Amino acid sequence: MRASMSCLCLLLLVACAGPTPTLQPTPEPAVDAFTMNARIGRAINLGNALEAPNEGEWGMTLQPEYFQLIKQAGFSAVRVPIRWSAHAEAEAPYTIDPAFFERIDWVIAQALQNELVVIINMHHYEEMALDPNGHQARFVALWEQIAARYQYQPQTVLFELMNEPNGVMTAGVWNNLVAATLPVVRATNPNRNLVIGPVDWNNLNALKDLKLPAEDEHIIVTFHYYAPFQFTHQGAEWVSGSDSWLGNEWGTSNAQKQILAFELERVATWAKENNRPIFLGEFGAYSKADMASRVRWTEFVAREAEKRNFSWGYWEFGAGFGVYDREAQTWNEELLKALIP
Repeated sequence: MRASMSCLCLLLLVACAGPTPTLQPTPEPAVDAFTMNARIGRAINLGNALEAPNEGEWGMTLQPEYFQLIKQAGFSAVRVPIRWSAHAEAEAPYTIDPAFFERIDWVIAQALQNELVVIINMHHYEEMALDPNGHQARFVALWEQIAARYQYQPQTVLFELMNEPNGVMTAGVWNNLVAATLPVVRATNPNRNLVIGPVDWNNLNALKDLKLPAEDEHIIVTFHYYAPFQFTHQGAEWVSGSDSWLGNEWGTSNAQKQILAFELERVATWAKENNRPIFLGEFGAYSKADMASRVRWTEFVAREAEKRNFSWGYWEFGAGFGVYDREAQTWNEELLKALIP
């Protein structure tokens, strides 16, 4: 009887104490943007997989061994292009498909298991280029869900708000969208480093129009570089008229190198004036360019970026620009050495 009374008293005490609080992971110390940018270092884009309308439709499905290979080759980060808009409801509350979220969970886990910094972005939300105001609520809601789901991930998980804003997404419209989205992300991720770039396809010439809150010190600024375009995109099937560019070579004259170095120096000047670290998020030359020129261009861009303390992300791992041959299951050694000597 006494034992029963003791048990009853214990149950009453537990009931009075209320529900057991859910324990959350202790937040990691904040990492400043410059330190995190240095940790990104040399990244590679996992293109043509999750940015397709459905993974695999563009011939690329991410495999666990890819992350191992990337780490072993000497890369320190992966950038993951993701078409979130194809996997979320079109109407409010714009819920992201749980199964798709689980796939992204897997990608992040694979990167972290291999000690890679991972940048997840919003890629190919093409409707934003046509009607940014009409899609603003959905865009913000998507980021609210992403930010909430990954708020307890390590600081080495970064968010990139949007890949290559373009179309009628002018600088003013983009700046307003960033201003509307940042507070939503910061509500759950006050110190996570974010990657944000300018309009006109993340063009360096548009950096001057990018407006960011000075008080937010956890922002890494990105730009993309594919110049000269008639060299890097010669023969690209999705670029009209690009077959006429076939045969363009690069690196046979000092003038070509001087132009490239001058443009990257312009970015460095902007970064210094605005006290922002720089991530060269995409650069690469399509496989229809001659290999010697591709190697010269890739090596020159990578080293010039490093001279200016830019981190960089090569476009991309294993498709048309790829440095890895998935069929032969081997790296293109010339191109890999151009990236990582």
